[in-house]
Amino acid sequence: MVDLFVDRVLVKNNRDQDELDTEREIVMRLQNRILMLFFASAACESCQQFAPTLADFFKRLTDESYVDRSAQLVLLYISLDESEDEQESFLKELPKRCLFLAYEDPYRRELEAMFNVEELPTVVVLRPDCSILIRNAVEEILSLGPDCYRNWQEAAELIDRSFMISEDFEQKSMRSWTDPVRRLKYKVEDGKKKKKKKKHRGGEEDAEVDKDKGGLPL
Repeated sequence: MVDLFVDRVLVKNNRDQDELDTEREIVMRLQNRILMLFFASAACESCQQFAPTLADFFKRLTDESYVDRSAQLVLLYISLDESEDEQESFLKELPKRCLFLAYEDPYRRELEAMFNVEELPTVVVLRPDCSILIRNAVEEILSLGPDCYRNWQEAAELIDRSFMISEDFEQKSMRSWTDPVRRLKYKVEDGKKKKKKKKHRGGEEDAEVDKDKGGLPL
């Protein structure tokens, strides 16, 4: 996912519209996260109707007033608006934590072609490795709400960031979310092997004692 935007400028949907324009900033914001590319336009009535639902969906998963820990989820608005004023107007309907591409950035249209966007609204859900998880999640978001994130999380095999400090996340190789289960499994198997080995060793010792007894004179 990071490769898609490493040479781009992403803008925060806050009052100052702060920019993420360095590789480090973009990596830290996007790495090991599920990315939702929201293709929409202010002129699209269906987009206007869907925007509040998407905003609520994103807030309930990332806003600490709803959850103890923010989901590993990024929302990026890809504007297909006809003017910058339309884009600015539509951004007011989206969460402050949302990112977007500047109106003058031609990459917006490149992404539209790259993901074969044929209808609006479209929410393309990407795994951290840039592969497509869902081509258009609009209906799933409408029907399941925030519950669908768990399905995405499992399908994308996200690594739980709560078990990693920032330095570990940047420098150490990533582990699968199933590692704790594997470690438990291996621990149990190792315990069984040790017991079996101990039992086998005990049997050999008993055999040695019997042998010695058999060799003693009556």
